[in-house]
Amino acid sequence: MTQTKASKAGALFFIAVTQFILCITIAEARYPGYSISENYVSDLGVGPSAIIFNSSVFLLGMLLFAGTYFLRHLPEFKTADRLLFLMAIGAMGVGVITKDYTIAHGAVSSMAFFFGGLAAIVSARTLKKPFSLIGIVLGAMTLGALGLFSLGIITSGSITSNIAYDSRFYLGLGPGGMERMIIYPALIWLAGFSGYLATQREI
Repeated sequence: MTQTKASKAGALFFIAVTQFILCITIAEARYPGYSISENYVSDLGVGPSAIIFNSSVFLLGMLLFAGTYFLRHLPEFKTADRLLFLMAIGAMGVGVITKDYTIAHGAVSSMAFFFGGLAAIVSARTLKKPFSLIGIVLGAMTLGALGLFSLGIITSGSITSNIAYDSRFYLGLGPGGMERMIIYPALIWLAGFSGYLATQREI
């Protein structure tokens, strides 16, 4: 029974990541003049493609939330499950609280990927090599990029503004590029983790 629930969690996590990556690509394509470097990812939530982005990120959170229900049946992933639950709450918050509410939006988006990065690192205690090491690297990338992005928005004056100002802390990637260095490593880890869970067999 436990292994069956692991497979269900893995399937939900995989669907969550896949639909979000596809929808964010569609949203970018449908936003005239959108720059993945100069624009925030969250600009997609208030522009012409708002319905696509906001629905997708909320669905990301919902599917993660559902997946954590099944994952909680695996004691070895107890900590990772709780962290993914918090990531799910943050993701759903991003879908509801748009960039127009600057501080609140920043809080829920940071919450989502801070806990996602931590989950990737914590899972290494249970997973075997090399995936455990990959999880540590990807989690560290998410947390490191989140730290640099936070410094960037503070020093550039963007923390209370809807305008994306550039900063040296973005390492030439621009605010949008650095945001993607927060988001994608965590999602890549989650996709890999979902594959691990989905292949677990009933015992």
